[in-house]
Amino acid sequence: MYKFLRILTLVLISFSLQAQVEVSEHLKIFDQFTGKIWKGEFKGNTGERPTYDIAEWEYALNGKAIRILHSVNDGVYGGETIIFWDLEIESLVFYYFTTEGFFTKGDVVFEEGRMITHEKVAGNKDGITEVKSISAILPDGRMHSKSEMLKNGKWTEGHEIYYFEDPNAEVVFKEIIK
Repeated sequence: MYKFLRILTLVLISFSLQAQVEVSEHLKIFDQFTGKIWKGEFKGNTGERPTYDIAEWEYALNGKAIRILHSVNDGVYGGETIIFWDLEIESLVFYYFTTEGFFTKGDVVFEEGRMITHEKVAGNKDGITEVKSISAILPDGRMHSKSEMLKNGKWTEGHEIYYFEDPNAEVVFKEIIK
């Protein structure tokens, strides 16, 4: 019996090692963001119900991409981002798809520990055509994100959010009615 259990253990360990994948070298810079669920309150909240964003960051596609799911106030708004290394242009790029039906395509660079994104927006009904944002992990472990947007031809302030890790938070999307 002992020999059987030992062989079974070795087989299971072998299968688990085969299931593990190595993260692309180009994506390891995101380690401080990934594998976490972040909850953040929008700066400038007023009124009775604050506006929160929940964002879950994870490696995807066998370590070749990063997937971020996020939702605002239990699915009032949300989206999915896929970040990957574009072999053709040798750069980090991403696509962001939203529950509002529009999408963006952008690039990502890291400078001095900050993640800087610039994206082109397609199909936004409010006239937003570009978004720039800067995100960073602060010394206290929180994540800070601030954006600006090109709306109707003029750059304006976007959101500012301070996130903290909350493993109990959940990204929520509205149910699909068929």
